[in-house]
Amino acid sequence: MIEVFQEWYRRFFPEPQVLSFALLLLAGLLLLVYFGGILAPVLAAVVIAYILDGGVDLLERWRVPRTLAAIIVFVVFLALVMLALVGLGPLLSQQITQFFAELPKMLAQGQQALLHLPEQYPNLISADQVRDILAAIQSELASFGQRVLRFSAASVVGIITIMVYFVLVPLMVFFFLKDKHSIMGWMAGFLPTERQLARDVWHEVNSKIASYIRGKFWEILIVWVVTYVTFKLLGLNYAMLLAFLVGISVIVPYVGAAVVTIPVAFIAYFQWGLTSEFAYVVLAYGIIQFLDGNLLVPLLFSEVVNLHPVAIIVAVLVFGGLWGLWGVFFAIPLATLVNAVIKSWPTASRASAMEQGPGET
Repeated sequence: MIEVFQEWYRRFFPEPQVLSFALLLLAGLLLLVYFGGILAPVLAAVVIAYILDGGVDLLERWRVPRTLAAIIVFVVFLALVMLALVGLGPLLSQQITQFFAELPKMLAQGQQALLHLPEQYPNLISADQVRDILAAIQSELASFGQRVLRFSAASVVGIITIMVYFVLVPLMVFFFLKDKHSIMGWMAGFLPTERQLARDVWHEVNSKIASYIRGKFWEILIVWVVTYVTFKLLGLNYAMLLAFLVGISVIVPYVGAAVVTIPVAFIAYFQWGLTSEFAYVVLAYGIIQFLDGNLLVPLLFSEVVNLHPVAIIVAVLVFGGLWGLWGVFFAIPLATLVNAVIKSWPTASRASAMEQGPGET
């Protein structure tokens, strides 16, 4: 048994730096698992800094000093955030309030439609099945109401937390942008001296993660705007709220689009019923999703992510289960990191091949 373990160890840890790199990955994983909630503002600041760093680098290429470039990009970012809060915040809040005010009326209409189903389709559904469905819906609504009450009771703490985030996160974003190189150098000082493997993996993954986060930001924004304009032209109620949900849904590949179809179809049905307007909304939503998956995503990401759809879904489930929304957002970058580590991991056979050289046998 010991010999088998030693053979496995020599095969997958042929060099000392491989073991140190494995310990580094393990330490990072444990840090995120056990302190992810505490470090949430830091993670949020890192994400925003990743998005904005491209603008700072662009200004640096135009010979603008790093500090001045960071100030310009940061001020523009704050102005856009304030514009979004002032312009879109009240509209979203109004539509959410209006939706919940009209929700009982929609549910009553849906209940009546379900009660008529046994009369219209007696061979497909019975009255008992309809009653079971209504009982299940009422149970879920009661559970949802209890969750809303618990959220309201904890809203004071939530508001304080959000206020702290609004102060801490922008400060960290600015310093991440301004002192990027010094921070990276300071962090590198804690790494082992022999860190070629870590350096190779980092250089391969860093550009992909940065490009993915920026591309995902632009994808959310483009899908949001196009969906809002489309729904507004079609006269659909709650156009801004639904467009926001559709834009956010692109964070979760494949699954998000399917889930958001439910509220879009729900509101369109109770506004028009099974009419041509309902069909136009569903068709337009399908076209937007088709163009997003087949035109926008390849254009924005191209070679950034080269993972099988099954691997993406598994990554969403695993990392989403570990870290919630942040895990879902970073599922693809983390899967890309895992893929890069696996490809770059120097096993004994690879190390022997590299020592022999490409021309030797």
